[in-house]
Amino acid sequence: MKVLVVVDMQNDFIDGSLGTKEAVDIVPAVAEKIRQFEGKVIATRDTHKEEYLDSEEGRHLPVVHCVKGTKGWELCSQVADALSGKEGAKIIDKPTFGSVELGEYVKQLNEKDTVEEITLIGLCTDICVISNALLLKAYLPEVPIRADVSCCAGVTPKSHERAAGAMEMCQIQIDGRV
Repeated sequence: MKVLVVVDMQNDFIDGSLGTKEAVDIVPAVAEKIRQFEGKVIATRDTHKEEYLDSEEGRHLPVVHCVKGTKGWELCSQVADALSGKEGAKIIDKPTFGSVELGEYVKQLNEKDTVEEITLIGLCTDICVISNALLLKAYLPEVPIRADVSCCAGVTPKSHERAAGAMEMCQIQIDGRV
């Protein structure tokens, strides 16, 4: 089985409090990748509480975002629509960059039906995509892991490229480079 992990395609990261032009630009490609993917699809949502600014992350990134139940926390409509068309798609709420729940879930999938490959797409390449790619590599070191960077965007184009290079150094296949 192949697995697609769609990382944090939420309104706040696209055109909300932490949005970027690059994030807006990848939305159609992400939705299409989900629709065309043959395998298990898992999406993550960055999920914070109202007290976000009092957290360790909030002290370093003092921009309120992805507060559970807000419009900014929701997956963007194009991605949500694509996910709704995928039978068995799973959504995992994660309180921080990398999701231990995601790692454990994919490991359980692998115990039931061999995971042949994991592909990550989404936001932000340089924070949550790289964190989850490395976490999945730790959970399943023998499973090939890929990041399709044509369906990713970073905080900046430069940090996006640096993250792709760092993942590549950690034996994560980088697809979608121009």
